[in-house]
Amino acid sequence: MTSTPGRWSRWILAARPRTLPAAIVPVALGAASTHSLHVARTLLASTVAVALQIATNFANDYSDGVKGTDRDRVGPFRLTASGLVAPAQVRRVAWGFFGVAAIVGFALAWSTSWWLILIGATAIAAGWFYTGGPRPYGYYGFGELFVLIYFGFVATVGTSYVQHGTIPATSWWLGLTAGSMACALLEANNLRDVDADRASGKKTLAARLGRERGSWLYVACVAGVGVGAGMTVSWGALLATLYLVPLRRYVFTERRGRELLPLLQESALLQWSIGAILVILVTLR
Repeated sequence: MTSTPGRWSRWILAARPRTLPAAIVPVALGAASTHSLHVARTLLASTVAVALQIATNFANDYSDGVKGTDRDRVGPFRLTASGLVAPAQVRRVAWGFFGVAAIVGFALAWSTSWWLILIGATAIAAGWFYTGGPRPYGYYGFGELFVLIYFGFVATVGTSYVQHGTIPATSWWLGLTAGSMACALLEANNLRDVDADRASGKKTLAARLGRERGSWLYVACVAGVGVGAGMTVSWGALLATLYLVPLRRYVFTERRGRELLPLLQESALLQWSIGAILVILVTLR
């Protein structure tokens, strides 16, 4: 029997720390692509990215919880679905983190370019409407597209831009790399939840395709990592072969539901590892 998380640990679990590489890695890659680091702006960009990621996680917890989607889910702890925290409180905390992202993003825009405010506003909207609102796009199979855009190109290219007001061509390929790794995290989550999502009417791409065919979505993410890294540094495409471990151990197996819980952990570890290696290689070019 699983013990009930404590007052503070439940919030930490619901923030889903294993998803944080999706926020930090693209910022690190974007900063590395310029070869001339602006420390203050990089820290601001990192704060915005992490706040948006945590806000989105709490927003998903709230929206999926009130819709009943999380009722039979086997993944990480959920505040709303558990009944331990009032839905309104989860929603307030989500918007609190969106507010942090907005305030820090405003400071970043003030020191660089005001058009970043518009980009930031769309990022907040994307975070909320992933599972929130009357027609959440995550329920209709568009999650991968938005993850690729915001946790790939926007975060990576945007960080490159705020360094010194220019966008090196390398940052676009690094954006593809980071976005593909973030999508792999998403697929690790969605493959685990295929059965629950189908039962609740949440039509992710994985749920539409089913457990077996949905495995190829993870392969597509790995291919994106290989292309992006390969166009950036020599032997970069070989880094994508590290994904053969989860592909063989979890993705192309008959494992379902709770048996796929380690897939998210391994995908997060790979994003940290490949991201760190790429930062070093890009910096040393």
